[in-house]
Parts: sequence; structure tokens; C-alpha cells
Amino acid sequence: MVALTTRPAVPPASSSAGAPVRRLPALRHLGPNWYASVMGTAIVATAGAGLPWQPPGMRTALTVVWALSALLLGVLLTARALHWAHHRDQARAHLLDASMAPFYGCLAMALLAVGGATLVVGSDWIGVRAAVAVDLVLFTAGTVTGVLAAVAVPYLMVTRHRPPLADASPVWLLPVVAPMVSAALGPLLVPHLPAGQLRQTLLYCCYGLFGLSLLGALLMLPLVLGRLLTGGPPALALTPTLFLVLGPLGQSTTAVHQLAEAAQGVVPGPYAGGFATLAVLYGVPVMGFAALWLGLAGALVVRALRRGLGFSLTWWGFTFPVGTCVTGLAGLGSRTGLRLFDLAATGLYALLVAAWLVACAGTARRLVTGRLPAPPA
Repeated sequence: MVALTTRPAVPPASSSAGAPVRRLPALRHLGPNWYASVMGTAIVATAGAGLPWQPPGMRTALTVVWALSALLLGVLLTARALHWAHHRDQARAHLLDASMAPFYGCLAMALLAVGGATLVVGSDWIGVRAAVAVDLVLFTAGTVTGVLAAVAVPYLMVTRHRPPLADASPVWLLPVVAPMVSAALGPLLVPHLPAGQLRQTLLYCCYGLFGLSLLGALLMLPLVLGRLLTGGPPALALTPTLFLVLGPLGQSTTAVHQLAEAAQGVVPGPYAGGFATLAVLYGVPVMGFAALWLGLAGALVVRALRRGLGFSLTWWGFTFPVGTCVTGLAGLGSRTGLRLFDLAATGLYALLVAAWLVACAGTARRLVTGRLPAPPA
């Protein structure tokens, strides 16, 4: 993850014949981890729309947040394209860096998160038809990118990176979690497709993506926990990344709920009933483990703050993973009718909004002062 360090002076471009001229030096250290800001902003809109209690004016505020996430996505896609055009060597270095390459999963999740938020709340402003079109494009691009990242990043880790187990980090989860975001948001498109084969195909493909991501995460999680138990707490700046473990937990719970909702009238009755049963039988135990991890990660963050943890882009890790737990709990609340899940979702959403405001303020302040984008410490 990019740390907050003072950006070194950029050497002047050479004017000699044949010498390369480096342009747009401010973008040189703009890595794929910046897409976390898009994810963290979009989930504020999506998670808020699913809460059981909607105060007056909240819907409008959520739509404004969605518009901000869409704007951020457009800006970052443009900036990253310029980065590849003018700093191809640095872009290649990111792919060959075991600590940076997993963040390519964030590109897929940013596309998916904005697409889902467009359909959930953006339709208030642009209309359902336009929202479906936008989401279909972003969902397709995000799903393809996510599957590619889920294959390519582990391939690079096996063949090029070869990181030692002592370096195991929750960041390793990012590429394999991206397909789970597709599994959770794809069902929103099912009712907008023609009845029959298309709806069933999308539904079952989302279940396949659910399995792809779930099994991949289950292989990674023991490495992360084993690293903590045998190697101690992570470096201070990396402590917020512990919250990334909540991502596959909350997102998979959200996915089984959304898939069960979309299955009604799309697949035969026994299957639809099985999907609904799975949503509860899977979601409740997984959210129980999420509560355990939230307590552990929260305690380690408090410890890090007491030891001088300062703001960095890793703080965006407090947003999207927590938001997935909000949507997962809200889904369980609507399915079981238990107020406990509704209260837990509302409380976590308050934490999400607070974390998002802090991350936005810290990032904006350091952008204005020139401390971001910055090279890794």
C-alpha cells in the first residue's frame, strides 16, 4: 500500500536528442490502490439504501454520494490510462510487485461498486432504463476484469513474485474477492433481463462466481491468520488492511441473500427455496465470524493508534469491507425479521460513514499539500 511520504523532486526532463522526456510526473506513483477510494465511496450509497430505517433526506444524500463515486471513477480511469501511457515502466513495476499487484482487484471492484450503486440509487436521477444500461456495462467490465485479476495475480505470485509466507497479508485477498462482488451485484440485473434462459444464465453464473471467490478466500485466510499468530502484528501503516478480511465475509453473505431474492420465479420452486434457506444457514455463521474478526482487527488498530499510526491510503480499508457487512446484516434482517440484525447494520453503517469522512478528509488534505500520490515507503 502506498504510504504517506514526501514526494521526491522530479528530475528535469532531458532535452538531448533521443533522451526520453517524462511527462505528468504527478501521476508516476498513482497505483491501482487508489481505486479503493471509489469502492469506499460507492458502498456508502449502496449500503445506506438497504438500511431498514430511512430518515428524511437520506435518499438524496445517498444519490449525491453515488454521483461522487461515479465522478471519482471517471477521474481515476483517466488518470490511470495516462499513467500507463507516460509511466509504463512504473506500471509494469506495480504488476511485478507482490505488495501492489493484488490491488488490481480493486479496479474490478470499483467498476462493480459504481455500477451497483447506479442501479440502486442513481436511478433516482438518471432513470431506471439508463441506470440498467450503465450497470450492465460496468458489471460486464468489472466481472471480466475481476476474473482476470483472480487468475493473473495468483499466477504472477507463483511464477514471478514468490513472496515468503512471512509476508502474507489481507491484501492477498483482493484479487479473489472481486468475483464475489459480481456475485452480490449481478442478481440486481436479473429482473431487468428477458425471462427465461438469460435470467437463469446470469443467476447461475453469479453462483459460480460465488464459489470461485469463496474457495479462493478460504485458501488465503489461513495464511493471513497464521501470519498474525506466528509473526505478530503487521507494520503500523498496514494495520488498517486487517479490515480487508471482512470483505469476503460480508460480501458473500450479501451475495447469498441477493441470489435468493433473484431466484424467486427464475428457477424451479425447490431450488428457489433451497437458495433462501442457504442465505440464512450460511449468512448467520459467517457474520458471527465477521464479528469476531471485527473485534480482533479493531483491537489491533487501537493498539497501532497508540503507537503512532498516522493516516495513509490504507485507511480506505475501513470503508468497503465494513460496508459489505452492513449489506450482509441488512439482508439477514429483512429475511429473518430480527431487529438484532437491523440494529447491527445501522450501527456498522454509522461506523462506515465516520470512516469514509475521515478517509476523504485525509486524502483530500494530502492531495492539496502534494503528499499524495507518493512512492512506497
